Amino acid sequence: MSRWQPDARGRLERAALELYIERGFDQTTVAEIAERAGLTERTFFRHFADKREVLFGGAVILRDLFVTAVEQAPDGAAPIEAVAAALQASTPLFEERWDNVLRRQRVVVANPELQERELVKLATLASATADALRRRGVPDPAASLTAEAGIAVFKIAFERWIEEGGERKLSEMFRESLDELRTVTAAR
Repeated sequence: MSRWQPDARGRLERAALELYIERGFDQTTVAEIAERAGLTERTFFRHFADKREVLFGGAVILRDLFVTAVEQAPDGAAPIEAVAAALQASTPLFEERWDNVLRRQRVVVANPELQERELVKLATLASATADALRRRGVPDPAASLTAEAGIAVFKIAFERWIEEGGERKLSEMFRESLDELRTVTAAR
């Protein structure tokens, strides 16, 4: 096996997604992933703690994108506008990797244990977003409510984007979902 070929992490991710779709997540082993990628199990474990991390390793990157965007939103921006900036900042992470995002989503949807893990990831993202809003001076419960609403917008828009086959930009889906949230919460 050629250990020194470039992009070992990417090769492992692609191999894992292929196998998860072909055989199912539970039926795929780390040894099979490493073999498909032309790498060793040891190399796999240098990049991922376990086979679930292939699917959830990007959670830290997403969290950091959200937190940074909220923190860098213009002074005086409403809390929901800071979260809107975070949503927009995250779009390249997904749009540039459409094929992997779609395959990943198929694997997660097919496995209840992975769906649970996805919910934990979203809860962690909401918590980090609320903390970033608090650092901007947004008090609770407004910080928590805004962060949770932002994650709901993320989830709904993302699911629509996947269902529509990525035909439209995710950023557009985020804007539409935010507009819908504003409509349903507007005072009458």
